[in-house]
Amino acid sequence: MEDVMGDRVIRQPERVMLDGPVERLEVTIVAGRLNVVATEGPPRVEVTAIGRKPLTVRHDAGTLHVGHPGPALRRRGRLAALFGRRFRTDVAIAVPPQVAAADLTVRYGSVVVSGLKEGASVDVVSGRVTLQGLGGRTAVTIVSGTTEALGLGGELAVAAISGDISIGGSAPHRAEARVISGTITCDLDDPGGADIRLEATSGGIVARIPQDCDLDVHLRAVSGRVTGGFPGLVATDRAGDGSVAGVLGTGAGRLRAVVVSGDVALLARSSQDHPGVAR
Repeated sequence: MEDVMGDRVIRQPERVMLDGPVERLEVTIVAGRLNVVATEGPPRVEVTAIGRKPLTVRHDAGTLHVGHPGPALRRRGRLAALFGRRFRTDVAIAVPPQVAAADLTVRYGSVVVSGLKEGASVDVVSGRVTLQGLGGRTAVTIVSGTTEALGLGGELAVAAISGDISIGGSAPHRAEARVISGTITCDLDDPGGADIRLEATSGGIVARIPQDCDLDVHLRAVSGRVTGGFPGLVATDRAGDGSVAGVLGTGAGRLRAVVVSGDVALLARSSQDHPGVAR
């Protein structure tokens, strides 16, 4: 194994094995695919494809940085997309599950993060984000694209301008999902004392929760329909502004779902149903 103390420049597919702890991960990639996975083995960086522009790897004082130079990340618009092709890279990074912080930026492309106990911060301009089995606090900011979160605990915050957000098989303590144009689908395991907030400006929201959950529910559509699959929820409809509200079980947790233009649906999942993304 080798310890990368200075800047190591990668110009072709290569695997870099690291000797030493990784307590923080910072990734800044212009374009391509990024896969971050938790491992109990030694940390490593594996570049499987790379464009004309090299990638820099630096491991210093517990921080692992992988990325392209700052000026490339500041380019905007169509020129940035064309320019980004020269920087396209596919990279997989394995780090300890307990890494304290993971800050991941990919302007154009896809990000997959799995197994980190302390969550991650993900920033994408256009592409796809997939989160699997994360704990701690996870935050996603995406301009255009899809976000899928599976098996998450802890806290989740997703903000999108255009795209779809899916949360499946998860039991977060707190979850916030906001999209300006797009849909939110949410399938929760046991939301028991959780605080769940879903907001869409134009699009729709579908949430599915266990039949025997304990939630204070408020669903609202400013212009659209609201349906709730639970007895005890009360529906009101005033001048096109529909809402459904009520308390399920003890009401220990909270579920708020609001759409300005579109529909909101709350579905009940029986104990025999397998948790997954609501469809």
